[in-house]
Amino acid sequence: MTSTVQAQKSGARAARPEHLGRVTFIAAAAAMGGFLFGYDSSVINGAVEAIRDRYGIGSAGLAQVIAIALIGCAIGAATAGRIADRIGRIRVMQIAAVLFTVSAVGSALPFALWDFALWRVVGGFAIGMASVIGPAYIAEVAPPAYRGRLGSFQQAAIVIGIAISQLVNWGLLNAADGDQRGKLMGLEAWQVMLGVMVIPAVLYGLLSFAIPESPRFL
Repeated sequence: MTSTVQAQKSGARAARPEHLGRVTFIAAAAAMGGFLFGYDSSVINGAVEAIRDRYGIGSAGLAQVIAIALIGCAIGAATAGRIADRIGRIRVMQIAAVLFTVSAVGSALPFALWDFALWRVVGGFAIGMASVIGPAYIAEVAPPAYRGRLGSFQQAAIVIGIAISQLVNWGLLNAADGDQRGKLMGLEAWQVMLGVMVIPAVLYGLLSFAIPESPRFL
């Protein structure tokens, strides 16, 4: 038993990466998809009353528009693995980053209710892809001795994304005197709330170019 324990400890030491900072950066970059997952899922809470007022819809219609993103989530999650096996994990992250960006711009600048709902579905598709590819990629690139800790980055990023979205909503509402339809930078406050997601979405895309492809795909 002693020899087994010693072997396990020796294996753990051997698995320690020479550059732990680099591995941590790679996991954090991949977990940006989790941040966007949390942000996109939660930021809409600060805009519901403005959407209801702008488009004159009732509670049932509003609920459908908000929840329709789940359709995209389901499709994205169901297809992300197969796509990743064909084109690589990094490419899937880049596609998700583009979809997050397009969804943020479209949701912030909708022409009508129907295209707002469409952009919600696009964002949901990106969420589904990110929720699958992030944990899978981290598990594939993380050294065994750190796999559990690095794997937790995805869940931590989701929670941080939710928290940041609410702080952004709070700050923008204060700037607009508590009115979701108050003017900010030529737009209504709720539009800015949704549009701010462009920043982390673009960052996610840029970071995906700075990390290596998973050895499981190569």
